[in-house]
Parts: sequence; C-alpha cells; structure tokens
Amino acid sequence: MSVNESKRSSSVVNAQDASSSSGNTESSADETFGSRQLTNPDEVFDHNAWDNVEWDSDQEKEAEAIVDRQRANPMPEEQQETISMDAALYWDRFYRVNQNRFFKDRNWLHLEFPELFEPTDQDRKEKKVIMEIGCGAGNTFFPLLSANPDPNLFAYCCDFSEEAVGVVKNNPAYNPERGEAFVWDLSSPSLPSQVKEGSVDVILLVFVLSALQPFEWEQAMKNLEHLLKPGGIILFRDYGRYDLAQLRFKSGRYLAEHFYARGDGTRVYFFSSDELTQVFGSRFDILQNAVDRRLIVNRSRRLKMYRVWLQGKFRKPLEGKKE
Repeated sequence: MSVNESKRSSSVVNAQDASSSSGNTESSADETFGSRQLTNPDEVFDHNAWDNVEWDSDQEKEAEAIVDRQRANPMPEEQQETISMDAALYWDRFYRVNQNRFFKDRNWLHLEFPELFEPTDQDRKEKKVIMEIGCGAGNTFFPLLSANPDPNLFAYCCDFSEEAVGVVKNNPAYNPERGEAFVWDLSSPSLPSQVKEGSVDVILLVFVLSALQPFEWEQAMKNLEHLLKPGGIILFRDYGRYDLAQLRFKSGRYLAEHFYARGDGTRVYFFSSDELTQVFGSRFDILQNAVDRRLIVNRSRRLKMYRVWLQGKFRKPLEGKKE
C-alpha cells in the first residue's frame, strides 16, 4: 500500500491518546517492540500490528514528496506567532474539554521501561525518585504508583497545562505522601521549586519533547541534566520521521522543518534517530536509540498504516565519566 493510501486510511487509527501534553498516539504499543516480524507478506492481515516493517524506496520518495508539498504551503507567519504566544492556552483548552475521559493508561510501559517498576533498595537512605514530565491526566502517574506500592518510592509529575495538573490533583487516587503534581515547562530557564536539583533517579519523557520548538531543546537538555542524579536515566519515546501523523497534515499546518500545528493549536515535531543522537549525546550516555517502525493493520477493512516512533534510554554520566 502506498503512503497516500495510508494517509487516506488515517480515520481508522485508534483515537489519539493524549495522556501527555504531546498528543501521542499509542494504539499499537501493546507489545515489546521488535517482537513480531512480518516474514511472509501473505500473512499481513493475520495480526493487528507488525514490527520493523521497512519501507521500500518508492514509499520513502512518496513521503518526501508529501513533506515537500507541506513545506510549500506553510502556516501564515501571523498565525504562527499567535500559536506560539498562546501555547499554554491551547493545552489548557484541550484538557478543559476532555478532562480524563479521552485517555488510556499506558500499560505498555511495563514492557518497554521496566526500570519504572523495579523495587527499590531498602537499604538506601533516600527515596527512589521518579519524575514524569508531561503527565497529562495522570495515566502513567496513577498506574505507576498502584503497580509499585513500595513506600521507598516517590513520584513527581508535571505538565505545561494547569488544567491537566488540576485533573491529576482532583483524582481521588491522588496522595501527596506518595507523589506530587505541579505545573512546569520543560523549556523553562529555571528548575521546578518542588524538585531538588540532582535528586531524580528516573525521568519519563514520553511524547513531550516533540511539543517543544526546536530552539527550546537545548534548555530542555540542561534542565534534564540538572534534575537527574549522576547515573540517573531518561526513558524517552516520541514521534519518528514520516510517521502517518506527519504525512496526513493538510496545507497550512507546516511551521518549520518537520514541525507542525495540529487543528487544535498544539504543536508536534517528528524526529530522526540521528537528531536524538545530537540532542542527547552531548550530555548523556546513549543506552538505547531505536526506531520502532510498525505496520498497523485494520483487518476488517484490509487497510495498512505505517507508524514510526523513536525510543531511547539516556543516562547522566557519573561524575567525570561520560562514555
């Protein structure tokens, strides 16, 4: 199936899971990626998803042609300025409308990021600290604390949207003794007052960096570095280059190279693996930088849709020991 056919079939993709302020779509992330390989094309409709399905050269060229057309019809500059100035407003509006009715719990995290659920060392003097950036309605925060009742674990969660944080705090399961939610912008020039610098063991960054403007990435990396303990890790997942979500953008949504505005005013960037090496590699050891290419299948309608995500694990070096 061509990229255009995949583009036309986008209406059958599962509803967008916007449980972080990135509007991520995670409909296929129900197994450890790379585990289901399509070796016989005749079996393509036997399952709902296949891993590591590479595009042929024609599909790659068609994707590039679609982006060329998007690039030739960008959003007017005055509209871009409005979207940039009102970024928080768009996310607040989203959560005001949807609250927590729109979201699915991220059960796939157990498989992809087991570091979140490992028991703590009972002999350690300080609590194990996990911080989720871009917590949305708490669809990682609450399942994480429920699945890991270890009293030696404390979780922070934050979001750019004040409305989203309000949803978390109003949840009956919210317990300040086990976790704290607050408003914070990852691209802020200052760290959140709630979190001690250098105190975080694990940072979860799922479909969040793509919501920032590219010039904000450097400040984001500084903040992540300062929040983590030496040896602490970042667990990352986000949109990949030429994902279906990128190719289905219409005229007038293009902001900059591989950076777009959705219809609701929120923004999204589509990364390449090489970019992640550049963005994270100067400050962190790269433990994983993988491309998750999936072929999503609608078996009843005999449709094929190509998704691309990037997954990474990045570690803050021990003092003076960057690998």
